[in-house]
Amino acid sequence: MLHLRDLYIGYSDDKNRHIVAETLNASLPCGVLACLIGANGVGKSTLMRTMAGFQPSLRGEVCIDGRPIGTYTPKELSERVGVVLTEKNMPADLTIEEVVGLGRTPFTNFWGTLTASDRKVVDEALSLVGLDALRNRKIHQVSDGERQKAMIAKALAQQTPVIFLDEPTAFLDYPSKIAMMQLLRRLAHEQNKLILLSTHDLEIAFQTADHLWLLQQSGLHTGTLSELSECGVISEFLDSDELHYDVSTQRIILK
Repeated sequence: MLHLRDLYIGYSDDKNRHIVAETLNASLPCGVLACLIGANGVGKSTLMRTMAGFQPSLRGEVCIDGRPIGTYTPKELSERVGVVLTEKNMPADLTIEEVVGLGRTPFTNFWGTLTASDRKVVDEALSLVGLDALRNRKIHQVSDGERQKAMIAKALAQQTPVIFLDEPTAFLDYPSKIAMMQLLRRLAHEQNKLILLSTHDLEIAFQTADHLWLLQQSGLHTGTLSELSECGVISEFLDSDELHYDVSTQRIILK
């Protein structure tokens, strides 16, 4: 479903090229929840934006269903990939329901008119994230956590087989973080979706993710928690004067 082939990510202008990470190779099948983890500034958001087609790679390819994403038209890509990034660029006068309805844009007519079937999809997405009661509230009138749920609902309403989420649980309280991760895992398994999200909530990621992508200066390490624990990369990432990763229990311990 998703393949990275010798991918270089970063930024370039007329004079300079800044490589954030290089020679990234990985793949993920459908039907899994995967978590992208790593230290601040290592390039997780840059990788998410590159995989979503929002910025070009410096070298290499991101392929979905065997096709480089650059060969998809915008409409084709929007039918394959749903994206939730951290930027807050949604018009403030839209209601929660209208925001979620934008997820149906790839499938509506020129005027963006929602059919009865589209509205049913929107209703289901609102219900899944627990925003039924706030559907008529303006997006600028809700909390950061509620806004984040609305953006996730928008991606769910898009009904794409691939979903990329950049820090989807960042503004949620702890019970909501757990509930959201369990929802995403259930959707991945039951609807055969590939859901890849970046997160700093390591304990939750360790408990819920089918696969982990650990991005470090040394490269991108992929596998299950057990596989990455056994090869030592989780301990290398976490062990410090304040923390210790216990390989036997797969738990993070405060010193």
